[in-house]
Amino acid sequence: MMMKSNNLKQAWLWSLAALAVTAAILAFPEWVQAASTSGPLSDVYTSLTEWAQGNVGKTVSLGMILVGIVGGIARQSLMSFATGIGGGLGLYNAPTIIDTVFNATLHAGMLN
Repeated sequence: MMMKSNNLKQAWLWSLAALAVTAAILAFPEWVQAASTSGPLSDVYTSLTEWAQGNVGKTVSLGMILVGIVGGIARQSLMSFATGIGGGLGLYNAPTIIDTVFNATLHAGMLN
């Protein structure tokens, strides 16, 4: 009986926390603007994006791919090779994916 009471209290606490977060989002919508182009971290994001898709990112991606190739040869397995390729491609394409997700918009035709 005591275990059920604790689970009920925990469920109430989670519900109350979810309600508080929802109320805060509705009361202060400027806190949750994900795709804002201004803010204290916009310069950092721009620098990291330029590094990931510039010469630094290409060099690190190529290094990951080469390490994957060497690991695949050493272990005689394609999984190390695939991990290196996936890591390199993921590093290079991550800024584009993040921009696409956060800048997604709904057009009027999509809502019908």
